[in-house]
Amino acid sequence: MFSIGGLSKKTKVKIPTIRYYEEAGLLAAPERTNGNQRRYDQAGLERLSFIKHARELGFSIEAILSLIELQEHPDRSCDEATAIATAQLSDVRAKIKKLRSLEKELKRISDCCDGSGLSEDCNVLTALADHTLCIHPSHG
Repeated sequence: MFSIGGLSKKTKVKIPTIRYYEEAGLLAAPERTNGNQRRYDQAGLERLSFIKHARELGFSIEAILSLIELQEHPDRSCDEATAIATAQLSDVRAKIKKLRSLEKELKRISDCCDGSGLSEDCNVLTALADHTLCIHPSHG
């Protein structure tokens, strides 16, 4: 059995985050001691590890709730889990595309200024102040 502090140390998930996951329904409320302290079992540790990994991959709370429900019903089709993962992959790819566009624009802006002049003549500040000077307006 683990206290909330012990669970936090073991999983490297902060205590307020563990409490939030309980409130959101991701993590079942654990047993409590006579002193009202939380006591997590191995299943709680494994569930929190699952949640942490899913969050690291960018899954939303709602998606994780759906994945947990599927995990709790092993007789259901894997299609739903695959669809959730595929949707997350699409979201990640869209974010990467946007980040690449931002990278190009930031490089262009920073390359146009050698940093030797005064700030009143700085091309970086001018470009940031006037969005019409951007080549990639999709980031705005």
